[in-house]
Amino acid sequence: MSQQRVIEELQRLGMSGYEAKAYVALVAAGAPLNGYEVAKRSGVPRSTVYETLGKLVGRGAAYEVRLGDAGVGYISLPPMSLLDRMRREFDQSISTLRESLPEVASPTQVRLIHNLTDRSSLLTRAEDVVAAARRDLFLSGWPAEIEPLKPLARRAEADGVDVSAVVFGDDPDPVGHTTQHRFSSPKVALENLGCRLLVVVADREQAVIGGVINDDAWGVYTDDPAVVLVAVEYVRHDIAMHLIVEKFAAEDFETFWKSDPALLRLRADHGAPATLLRRGAGAPPTGPGRRRGPDTPR
Repeated sequence: MSQQRVIEELQRLGMSGYEAKAYVALVAAGAPLNGYEVAKRSGVPRSTVYETLGKLVGRGAAYEVRLGDAGVGYISLPPMSLLDRMRREFDQSISTLRESLPEVASPTQVRLIHNLTDRSSLLTRAEDVVAAARRDLFLSGWPAEIEPLKPLARRAEADGVDVSAVVFGDDPDPVGHTTQHRFSSPKVALENLGCRLLVVVADREQAVIGGVINDDAWGVYTDDPAVVLVAVEYVRHDIAMHLIVEKFAAEDFETFWKSDPALLRLRADHGAPATLLRRGAGAPPTGPGRRRGPDTPR
């Protein structure tokens, strides 16, 4: 990792730009430096370098040392000690806010719903939902989208959260109670849906629902009870159907699944879910997610 990347990450953890630069200069030196040397090595202006070093000393990230006749020098707190301290301070702040924020929060007046317009924001918001689970967690999706959620899902499961998942495709390292979708192959399911559908629901209180095609994605986050209920029942229904199927002969069900007229009618609108998700995100209904017309071959 470059020094610039380290500086940027330290800023994300609360240091100012000058503080991060000065700290990295002290770490890189491995020996005490005076203010002039810190300014020269870090790029911090000489006019502000002593103020910056004083702030580092104040937060315990650096210490003053005597350099004999050369006056005062500065040495860094070892990096791992600094990170451990930052973690303790961060955890303490989170603990305090968990207790205090609900006390100042007003009852919800409006249910939230907001659009997610790319794969990164979709997965990041899905991670938020997984991390919020305290009682139960429902997941449904393809391995490409489920895999990034697994570390948080495993942590939730270790904390006693009941995790239920439906995965479209092979998953050699499943999380929680995972059901591999077997009614249709991933290829056929993708054709029917028009996208890799992702559903994530925590505690039946909040949900992310999205669609992914290659690296393109759209979706929504919501805490609307009606939408969340439908999302939960979507996952539960898939799991229940698989449990029922296991009670019947595989060949009989295969014939029923592929030839029953009522089921064929329900699966006739190929790509409709992707079209609706695109429309909800404000994207034009084009590409693999467009709804097929009556004359479009299937």
